[in-house]
Amino acid sequence: MKDITKHYSNGEVTVVWKPMLCQHSAKCFTGLPEVFDPRVRPWITPEGATTAEIILQVKKCPSGALSFFMNEDVNEHPKDIGGNEYDAYDA
Repeated sequence: MKDITKHYSNGEVTVVWKPMLCQHSAKCFTGLPEVFDPRVRPWITPEGATTAEIILQVKKCPSGALSFFMNEDVNEHPKDIGGNEYDAYDA
């Protein structure tokens, strides 16, 4: 199967979703439904909460399907972008 990685940004933080890793625990959308809503597309809308709220929720992802990176870090350190499209902080 194809390894898919999706990126969703509010300008400050980018949420990275790897659907192949997702275990469908529902922690994301029960914890922060303003951002994570599997009934709509796109299902992640980072404009729905503060950056701090998003980071706290992403860190609760048990499978590692969700991670994040701060856009400022990517802009300041472009040489650090490696094998993946972006370096992301593990949840």
